[in-house]
Amino acid sequence: MTPEIEINREEGETKGRYIARIDGHEAEMTYSRVGQGSIIIDHTGVPDSLRGRGVGEALVKRGVEDARAESRTIIPLCPFAKAQIERHSDWQDVLKR
Repeated sequence: MTPEIEINREEGETKGRYIARIDGHEAEMTYSRVGQGSIIIDHTGVPDSLRGRGVGEALVKRGVEDARAESRTIIPLCPFAKAQIERHSDWQDVLKR
């Protein structure tokens, strides 16, 4: 995994996204809020130029960390985010059951 990937978060009233800008390229993970208690991760996009550097995993990890800190649960509709959360047993506490 890439050491320290800087990730910024933008959140509006109902939607938000996490953005990583590396070497002039932008990767993102988007989500929608479901009330105050949950988010639906609906898309993770990493350009080919950043693939294999752990950027997508870092985006999902940040989403998990924020959900935990804000007492939110995650509904991972994005196949990539779902696979990452399934792969990391220590992230599954934030899954919406």
